[in-house]
Parts: sequence; C-alpha cells; structure tokens
Amino acid sequence: MKRSVKITLVIFGILAVLMLSAFVFYLGVTGSSRLDAEKLTLDKTCTRIYDKDENQIETSLHYDTDFSLFPEYLPNAFVAIEDKNFYTHHGFDYKRIAKAAMKNIASFSFKQGASTISQQLIKNTHLSSQKTITRKLKEYKLTRILEKRYSKEEILELYLNSIYFGHSAFGIGEAARYYFDKRVEELSPAECATLAALVKSPNRYSPFRDAEKCLARRNLVLKLMREQGYLSDAEYQTAIETPLPVSPAESASNAYLARVYEELTELFPDAKSSELGKLRVYTYYDAKLQAQLEKNKPESDVCILVRDNQTHGIKALHATAGTPKRLPASTIKPLLVYAPALENNLISPLTPVLDEKTNFGGYCPDDYNGASGEYMSVRYALSHSVNIPAVKILNELGIERGVKYMSKMDMEIERDDYSLALALGGMKEGFTLPQLADGYATFANGGEFSQSTTIARIDDEKGKTVYRFTPHGKRVFSEDVSFLMNDMLQTTAREGTAKKLRGLSFPVCAKTGTAESAGKNTDAYTISYTKNETVAVWLGNRDNSPVEATGGGLPANIALRVYEYLYANGAPEPFPETCEGVERASYDKEEYTANHRILLADPAAPPLVCGTELFRTQALPKETSTRFSCPNIANPQISVKNGTVQIVLCQTQYYDYLIKRENRGKITTVYNGKYQQTICDNSVRSGEKYTYTVIPLYKGKEGTPVTLPPVQIEANTELPDNWWE
Repeated sequence: MKRSVKITLVIFGILAVLMLSAFVFYLGVTGSSRLDAEKLTLDKTCTRIYDKDENQIETSLHYDTDFSLFPEYLPNAFVAIEDKNFYTHHGFDYKRIAKAAMKNIASFSFKQGASTISQQLIKNTHLSSQKTITRKLKEYKLTRILEKRYSKEEILELYLNSIYFGHSAFGIGEAARYYFDKRVEELSPAECATLAALVKSPNRYSPFRDAEKCLARRNLVLKLMREQGYLSDAEYQTAIETPLPVSPAESASNAYLARVYEELTELFPDAKSSELGKLRVYTYYDAKLQAQLEKNKPESDVCILVRDNQTHGIKALHATAGTPKRLPASTIKPLLVYAPALENNLISPLTPVLDEKTNFGGYCPDDYNGASGEYMSVRYALSHSVNIPAVKILNELGIERGVKYMSKMDMEIERDDYSLALALGGMKEGFTLPQLADGYATFANGGEFSQSTTIARIDDEKGKTVYRFTPHGKRVFSEDVSFLMNDMLQTTAREGTAKKLRGLSFPVCAKTGTAESAGKNTDAYTISYTKNETVAVWLGNRDNSPVEATGGGLPANIALRVYEYLYANGAPEPFPETCEGVERASYDKEEYTANHRILLADPAAPPLVCGTELFRTQALPKETSTRFSCPNIANPQISVKNGTVQIVLCQTQYYDYLIKRENRGKITTVYNGKYQQTICDNSVRSGEKYTYTVIPLYKGKEGTPVTLPPVQIEANTELPDNWWE
C-alpha cells in the first residue's frame, strides 16, 4: 500500500513539475505578448504601391464599416461557415479542436484546423503564419484577452473589417463595393454568403476566376445558414437561385491597381491581409501614360493596355470593365494559323489561296463581304483579314498543331472548342486583352514569349526584397518566322484593315478583329506593336450588347493617339531590316497571276515581269522560270480558210516570233518579227501538204520550237503559177 502511495506521489510530482515547467515556458513565451488595439484594424492606407519612378501611387483608402450597418445575414454567414459556436464559446471551440486533433493524428498531417473567428482575428493582425508551438501559445493568450475586452459584435466587426477578400479588396466595405457595387447595408443573403465563401481562399474561390468553385462554396454557406436557423426555407431557395456576379464593379482608375493585387495574390496566395499590407510593391506604372489612356471615353466599355516589350512590364492599363475573357475574333489568326503554318513551311507570304465558298464537313465560313472567288496571297489575306483563306490554312495545318503553339503562349484552348471555327476566333470563352498582347509581343521579341507583369519587385517592411520579376523567355516561333510575321503585319498597318495607323512616321505592326453575334458587333480590337511597345485596344460591353465599332475603326484611332503620345519626342527602335534565314527573292509575276504558281524569276527576264517577296531560306521555291532564257509557248492554232493558212499565236508581250514552213523537203521562213495575233500565209499551192514550226524568240535567242499539225490545201484551190519561187 505504501509502495503504491509512493508511486502515486511520484507521478503527481512529475506531473506537477511538468505542469509548472509548461506554465513557466508559457509565461516566458507569452510574457511580451500584448493585445494592441491599433493592430486590430487595418492601416488606413494599407495599400503601398509605387510607380516606375518609385513614387507612391495614390490609392483609395481602406475604411471600416460599423456593425450597426451590417445586415443580419452578413455576420450569420461568416459564423455559419467559419465558427458555428462563436456566440457560445469564449474564444476556443474545444470540441472542434479535439476532432481536428484526432483527424490530424489519423492522417499524420496538420491539414485540419479548428480556429475560431477570434483566433483568426488575432492571427491576422498580431501573429505570423508560422505553425509553431510558440505562435499557438501567443495566440491562446491574446485570444483570451480579446474575448475579455471585446463583445462578440465588436469582434465580428473587427474581423470583417480586417480580412482580405481578394482583387485588392481589404475589408468588408471594399469587398461589397468591388464584387457587387453596393454598400454593406445593401447586401442580400446570397451576396453575404458569397463574401463568406471567399475568405478561405480568395484566389481560389473568386467568382471572376472560377465561378464553379465559388458557386459550390457559396451554396454550402447558404446550406449551413439554413441548417443553423439563419435562413428560412423560402429565403434559402431565393438565395440559392441568385446568380453570381460576372464582372467586378471597378472604376477605370482602379484597373491597373486591380491587376497589381491580382498578381500579388498569385505570388503570395496564402498571405494574410496584414502581411500584404506591409509589403512595398514596385510596379512599371507610368502615371502620365495612364492619364493619356483615360482620356479615351467611348460610348462602350473600353480596355487599353501598353506593355514594354523589353521589360515585359505593363506600363498603363485603362479598363472600364476589367480584363475579362472575350472572343478574340480575327486577332487569333496570326497566333493560331499564320505563324504556325509558316513555322511548318506550309505557306509563305506569297502562297496563293483561292477565296471561294468551301464546305468543311458542314462548316461553311464566309468573308465579311462574301467570298471573292479569286486567288490571293497569304500576305493579302492576312492584311485584309479575309476569313476563308485562314480556315483553309488551319485545315491544312491541323487544329492540334495550331493549338500547341497557343499553349506555348499560355493561351489554353479547351478540347470542346476544337473546330475550324477557331481560325476566326470561334470558341466559348476566349482570352483576356493582356493575353493577346503577350502573344503579339512574342513576334516583336523574335519569337520568344514572356508573360507580362505589373510588378517589378516587392520589398517587405524592413526593405528586404522578397520578390523580383525575372522574365523567362520561352521559344515559340523561329526568329525568321517572327521576322516574316512582323513584315506582313506592317502591311496590315500600311494598306490593310489597320490602315488608320499608316500616318505614323515609323513602322508599326497591327492586326484588327471584330466579333459579332446575331449580325451585330460585340467586340472590336486593334492589337499593334513596335519594337519597343505593344498597344492593345478592345471595345465592347460587359453584357455583350452590340457596339457601333469595328477593329479597324475606333480601336485603331485610339491606338494611333497612343502612339503619337508615346513617340512624341522620337521614333521607336526600328525593326531589323534583315534576318538570317530569310531571303528576298524575285518571282515570275505573270506565271503567278495566270497559273497561281510560284516560280523564281528567270535571270533573263525583264524587270516588269518580276515581283519580289520574302521567303524562309529553307522554304524557297524550288522551280525557276525559263520563259526568257528558254522561251516557250503554248501550241498556236492553225487553220486553212479560202486557200490561206492562218496561225493564231498565243498572246505574249515580250516574244518575237520566227515561223518556218516545210513542203517537199524545202524550208521557207514565212514570218520573223514582233507578236501579232494572226499570221497569214497565202503563198501555198492547191493539193499540197505543209508543216509549220513556230519558234519564240527573246532578244534574238531562240526558244523551244513548236511544230504544228500538218495542213492539207484543197485541190481546187487556185494558186499563182510561180508559187514555188
């Protein structure tokens, strides 16, 4: 008995020592921890973003919303999904903690959490994100103090005003404005549930990033609200049928900053609002250029972007409806069709394509003004944005091959969209304007792709650089292919659909595009670039209602004004005039026009019959014309009428003709001179048979003789007695 008592006393002693040690450790770790009332609210100027000259950008201030203005559904939505026992516990939900601990032990992980709203407020405002024992002890102490000093309503107010909702929205007031264009007090149950759904991961559950995930989590919040008695069945049914917002209610002045925060949350997806607020974000923002872009106020929504092709930094972004995915229309043609086809040596700028109505297995594309029924070069088809040739080329290239090049430029196309309609921008969602601008900048950079960015570097509150943008170029197109694309897109700006830009004093590459629905235009683009900058312009409406614009109209005019401002004090760096792997070759124009064949020009040909075009060296035409070094003609027609032999020559502008006649072994020259349509020989004898040979001449050099079928003169034909002399 005494032995058991001793053992018990020893055990209790050990436990007492351990408890005392733990208590001392707790006091040592948490001794300096103090609840700071100022930290419980976000810095009023929590956004610290700097322009290209490291001047702080003026931004809208964060503001707090009083709990009395919260609709009852708002705190209830957060309590339902985050902390259902919030109103009954004193800072810690021990049942949840026990369940989470059991699950973590069973899974050998720390994935399951059980933090209450009070704990989350402390973590967000006072502590780091490190999962350590010392941090948990500090959290425990500060949460207990918080619960003693503040009411539940005050804690909820502080919590909702301090959390980050993504897309540069700090606090519930800014979130309500950004996602719904409403004041907090105007939020509906469905909208309250949507905001509560975001908090777990704003980057993942944003309705503007992944509407499907957002909807599923919002509906989970609504389900929990009904189960916990915060919503009636009727209210739940109404809320569950409410659609999500489809685009942010951001003003034009916020567009650049919204993109900065979007990139920031991609770089630091798990950062808390307090951590993001302490960062110093240095951007490529050009305030004067931004002001210039914002002078454009068309009747429709507009998005204008200027990116630097060397640094890949976005210098200015003016957008009245954000940068949503839209159908790219004909702006996709260079990226999906023409450049890939050049890369695979399927076409050259001169390749002739017949622009005729064609049925591609049930798909019958048409041109803007109807098919011309004529052959045209690839250069012409691209610069004038003719549709049928683009579809024909994609059909030859293959959709799979075209899509692979798009993927290399971070423009993914869903398998369900695979069809020849892609050549004209036909797809479900499309691409953002920054994506299209990055694609075109690939040509300016010799075929290397690099995604654009607004952020140059990020420093922490102590000035230490925690991130610096380093472009990683990805080879998409060969340098010679990019050279050819640049040259053809300059033709578009000189004489094609973007010819409003031809008044500029320097070369610019451009492509336009116009998307339509039900016969009405919904999107209009001009994507253009110099060696230094890419300027992308989109006009449309966020609700897809029609616009009175085409790509070559108002968007091109806007781009023109941007270039005039950009290069008011000097021209951009010129494009290279030559490129290794590209040759300018002469070709036979008459053969091209008459027979739609590309033949290298005959060295002996007169200049007037020769054209010049650029070709990849590895894809130069293999045949050379011999029309002048070895003249040749189609067979002339020969006939006999009223005792006279008539020879109708094929029309040619440059040949002379030598015509010889053979009869009874005797050869006679009957004509030697310039082209005439019909040569007549009336010095023939009745009943005789004659054979004529026509020889084309160029500068006295005989070409390939053409012997005509023999002709027989009728016996009753009267001839002069001395016909044989």
